[in-house]
Amino acid sequence: MVTKTDYAPIFELPQRRLTDLFSAEPDRLSQLSFDAAGMHFDFSKTHLDQPMIAAFLALSGKLGFEEHRRALFAGEIVNPTEGRPAEHPAERGVGKAESVELAKGYQSRMRALIDAIEGEALGPIRHVIHVGIGGSALGPNLLVDALGRDVDRYDVAIVSNVDGAALEAVFRKFDPTATLLAVASKTFTTTETMMNAESVIAWMQEGGVEDPYGRAVALTAAPDKAMEWGVDETRILPFSESVGGRYSLWSSIGFPAALGLGWDAYESLLEGAAEMDRHFKLTPPEQNLPLIAAFADRYYAVVRGLETRAVFAYDERLRLLPSYLQQLEMESNGKSVTIEGEALDIPSSPITWGGVGTDAQHAVFQLLHQGTHVVPVEFIASIDPGHALDDGHHHALLASCFAQGAALMTGKGNDDPARAYPGNRPSSTILLDQVDPRTLGALIAFYEHRTFCNAVLTGINPFDQFGVELGKQMAKEISTEGTGNFDVSTKDLIARAFG
Repeated sequence: MVTKTDYAPIFELPQRRLTDLFSAEPDRLSQLSFDAAGMHFDFSKTHLDQPMIAAFLALSGKLGFEEHRRALFAGEIVNPTEGRPAEHPAERGVGKAESVELAKGYQSRMRALIDAIEGEALGPIRHVIHVGIGGSALGPNLLVDALGRDVDRYDVAIVSNVDGAALEAVFRKFDPTATLLAVASKTFTTTETMMNAESVIAWMQEGGVEDPYGRAVALTAAPDKAMEWGVDETRILPFSESVGGRYSLWSSIGFPAALGLGWDAYESLLEGAAEMDRHFKLTPPEQNLPLIAAFADRYYAVVRGLETRAVFAYDERLRLLPSYLQQLEMESNGKSVTIEGEALDIPSSPITWGGVGTDAQHAVFQLLHQGTHVVPVEFIASIDPGHALDDGHHHALLASCFAQGAALMTGKGNDDPARAYPGNRPSSTILLDQVDPRTLGALIAFYEHRTFCNAVLTGINPFDQFGVELGKQMAKEISTEGTGNFDVSTKDLIARAFG
């Protein structure tokens, strides 16, 4: 069990201002900047220094980081509450040999179905409606939005919300006779997803499609359930039970991205992630990017008691990344018990939030610069603009990004307190060469492994998510039993809404 006592050597280190750290360490930038997989990582504006990194390296050794890492890639059980391995790296070709081969087989099956769709074996498909929720939607949505803007293949809509308005908006744009339905659910029992799927089937029937189930593809770890629902076995794309939902975009859950972007792009995405897998697996702790990033995360959460972490993408193509990271980080590490089942003695995951620059500068950066909350910030930007407009657009975007990090760190005094900036507010920057499939794959894999490192340093299981179940169970009770045994407030809300 990890306790505050384990962090005592880090608590005892002096807390210095960021500007003082730069003054005292002439080689600070080179010591805390790294390059990997088409990305530049700058952690120099965090409070990490060499004594702190040494203390964290000792802590990670004490907590068995290298053994945890070995177990992850060996396909051993790292999710003890559910008795499962976590084999998402095997989907990228890095992991236990038999799991890698199984993933390759599933990918070949997906490739064959995509070839058939492109050959119009299912008719003249122009539109794809992908229904899923959580990890079955957030990952595909990020990929399609980030990488599909200049790709003229299929119109892909990712629908997760059970609110009928979400589906209706898609129905107004798509032709039911030219639409493919992809149903993404690990268990093929997810309430919201199956309700949305039934509504799409009904819409297709009403639109004149004689066999709408013949236009449905199932992305699931429960093929039998998909066949019971009505999907032919030839259009079921399985994935392994050992791949968790929020880590599943690399599996058949990524089908809408593979179809919408093209298979070459999807393979590049997987290879980029594999490149980061190899870095995480083979690089020693003192140079290991996900681990070093987790050192900063744990310092701010445990030692400084900072409860949130903000991520700002200074690239419109990455606008959905903060939402994706919210699930990845908070569903994985938002726990209050240790891996042994005891009450956690230190803070777990900070609250992840963020937005898109430069919009966010005119909304939330007031608090970041002058508010009473100190929030570690992560900036993500790309050297390549990804558009053909005047270079001034991208120059202004990057100038704003870099200026914000500098201003947060240095601050500025003023005789008028309302115009004073305290500074000493930490940030890190990830600068991509370009936003392409390979680099985005590596970036997402970096965040996955960083989340894993945070879990090891906290002593929790990042691969279960029982916290999402209670609300689902109670929603079913409301749907089937009405007011039931709920509190008076909830009973009143039910009565007002349902009559």
